[in-house]
Amino acid sequence: MAIIVENLTKKFGEQKAVNDISFEVKTGEVVGFLGPNGAGKSTTMKVITCFMAPTQGDVKLDDISVNHDPESIKRKIGYLPENNPLYMDMSIVDYLRFTAEIQGVEKKDIPGKIGDMIDICGLDREKHKNINELSKGYRQRVGLAQAMIHDPEVLVLDEPTSGLDPNQIVEIRKLIKELGKQKTVILSSHILSEVEATCDRILIINKGRIVADGSSDTLRQQAQGQELLTVGIEGSGDIGKALLALASVETVNAVDGKDNWFRIQSKPESSSRKSVFDLCVKKKWYLTEMTGIETRLEDVFRELTN
Repeated sequence: MAIIVENLTKKFGEQKAVNDISFEVKTGEVVGFLGPNGAGKSTTMKVITCFMAPTQGDVKLDDISVNHDPESIKRKIGYLPENNPLYMDMSIVDYLRFTAEIQGVEKKDIPGKIGDMIDICGLDREKHKNINELSKGYRQRVGLAQAMIHDPEVLVLDEPTSGLDPNQIVEIRKLIKELGKQKTVILSSHILSEVEATCDRILIINKGRIVADGSSDTLRQQAQGQELLTVGIEGSGDIGKALLALASVETVNAVDGKDNWFRIQSKPESSSRKSVFDLCVKKKWYLTEMTGIETRLEDVFRELTN
């Protein structure tokens, strides 16, 4: 079941928290939704899940519109909001039973669903505790369990690994990737490495507008623009000057603390790999290393949102 966002705008007074955005998340796709605080991520998710009505535009799950049939959409979505909605005085089992009943799970199926969620979310050791006795990480697991207990076709997860330790993050990441094979998943996170490892595609929103849409590799390539190389060369003479004289090279900078190591930026639409290799052969220099420098996702994010 696809999420289709069409010209969505959400205003609070005169402020546009979300400004005429459109995108689609297809079935079997895990999409990361990134942006700085206040960019419009959580607002978009609240509109998708019918917690808020759009000011303009529409959101559809296939052909079901949030403007015309929000109740049907709610039944098909599992939602973990930014602030995990838990009843602290309830036990884990009682809370999951309560949420299953609210979501319309048939009474005969509820015990099995609770057992599945306790197993999938790693809650077995804690299942008899009250929620107020749990660590933040385990509370987050309970929040994930309530989002999934009715086996929704769409999952909307706002900061799903918030408060988890590194081992728990790896487990939840695996779970989300597995769920993404059958479900439509959109998640937000401030941990960019987590998004890169988990998501098939990344959307970046800034000041209410979508500023990037693509895989992490695509976004890095678009941001990088010009080839960047690190090279190490053993030889005599002015190596830096000889590199700068190559037709494909725009700039050459020495690497601090390393003799005869250089960072080379190629001219637009050019590659210097072959010309550097040929130069070393001609000069009888030893090329000890030549590696491309990839733009990090963090650099892409800063460039698009600053």
